[in-house]
Amino acid sequence: MHQWLKSKYDLSDPKLISAIDDLPLWSAPFGLKLLEMVRLKSNITVLDIGSGSGFPIIELSQRLGDTCKVYGVDFWPEAVERSRMKIENWDITNLEIIEGQAEKLSFNDKYFDLIVSNNGINNVKDDKLVIKEISRVAKPGAQFVFTVNLPDTMIEFYDIFKKVLKDYNKKIEIQKLEDHIFIKRKPIEYIKKLLETNDFKINNIHEDVFYLRYANGSVMLNHFLIKLSFLEDWTGLLQSQDVNPIFALVEKKLNDLASEKGELRLTVPWVCFDCEKE
Repeated sequence: MHQWLKSKYDLSDPKLISAIDDLPLWSAPFGLKLLEMVRLKSNITVLDIGSGSGFPIIELSQRLGDTCKVYGVDFWPEAVERSRMKIENWDITNLEIIEGQAEKLSFNDKYFDLIVSNNGINNVKDDKLVIKEISRVAKPGAQFVFTVNLPDTMIEFYDIFKKVLKDYNKKIEIQKLEDHIFIKRKPIEYIKKLLETNDFKINNIHEDVFYLRYANGSVMLNHFLIKLSFLEDWTGLLQSQDVNPIFALVEKKLNDLASEKGELRLTVPWVCFDCEKE
């Protein structure tokens, strides 16, 4: 009897519920396109840079099957453990998650046939070194598929933030904000140059957009995604005594915009690169 005919999950197991109820809001739009663009082959070796809590690499490992060996690398130990828990729950045997830095990969040269990253390269400390490392471990002809969100992400919020900083004559903080955006979200032309410098041929660039919609600015600032991934960086650009007055005005202006438009709608432009190692 086939192994998959013998498998049965225990729907009363809390760990199973924990593992299945876990498609990340932020990662999903990018990751679904990544899964669409990768070439699924047998007998290949695969790497995911910034595998996080396991999406989409756990899904990809199952779509590829046991003839393939799949690795995920992430520096966040709690996310690594979360991924390992899900791998154990789903009885996945072809996937290994490694805690480590993308700037220094623990793999031999020309090792991988496929490398992916779902919005992970935005979060590394040194993107130039990471792309250089990816190039090193990629076989000639290897496919490299990755997604990133772009500099105009949530531009509706950032325009208001900048206007408030200007009202407060915060020139240094405005420059800090511009620097922060560039560090976190690179323009397409910057990425293209980085890829070409590291011997990647770009086969396809898919640009897209999704929207984060909120009833108003107050609920947006209190949303878990904003508090988890963005708010600390925003407030960290300010001196402590300026946080409350500046963000009180930012909140008011966001609420005014929501009242005018009927909702607060934040644009998230993103791109998926499909590349090949030359």
